[in-house]
Amino acid sequence: MYVPHTNITVPEPETVVWKYLDLSKFLDLLLCRKLFMARSDKFEDQYEGTFSEPTFGEIKKIAENNPRFLDHYKTHREKVVISSWHINEYESYAMWQIFTQNNEGLAIQSTIGRLQQAMEPERRYEQHIGAVNYIDYKKEFIPFDDTFFPFLFKRKSFQYEGEVRIISDITKYNQTINDGLKIDVDINKLIEKIYIHPKSENWYKNLVIQLMEQLGFNFTIEKSDLESEILI
Repeated sequence: MYVPHTNITVPEPETVVWKYLDLSKFLDLLLCRKLFMARSDKFEDQYEGTFSEPTFGEIKKIAENNPRFLDHYKTHREKVVISSWHINEYESYAMWQIFTQNNEGLAIQSTIGRLQQAMEPERRYEQHIGAVNYIDYKKEFIPFDDTFFPFLFKRKSFQYEGEVRIISDITKYNQTINDGLKIDVDINKLIEKIYIHPKSENWYKNLVIQLMEQLGFNFTIEKSDLESEILI
């Protein structure tokens, strides 16, 4: 279930968010009615869940008298799972390029409010939503008085992602996970609209519409307008 976190900055409920994915992952979401959350240490960015240099300097001082303090942060990444979303009022050409292949991807359009409501069916794991802060890891300090903070900061090189995250810490469940886990979601609340890849053929859009009908969903499906006809 979604649980507000007092230390995490959450965008306004009407904030528009996107998730770009391929058809297989989209169908897995619909068929299972579960949202996949990836283990944080499996992300491509090796800095995921780590600290900036100024913060690490402070942590090392503490660890001199308490070696387990630093070990905790190293292993904690295995117990934190994340679902990443992109904040943007409009479609992002860059996100299409990065997260879809072969001109056959989709984009889910939603809002922060919808994400919060969609997670209500999940009863086992608590989810928290927070916007990512982009900083200079050589100069800026990351607070470490909250276990979620390391997962809400990234290097400025990733600022184009405009990321907001659904985060869950499963430490207390004493559970081992591989690549991640799936949480129950209300699909109809999660998805407001579906956009088809801007370079896809008409048959692909028709295929997605047919699949939606067979699965009993009635989402608004639109072709991306990034490849609309040029008006002269």
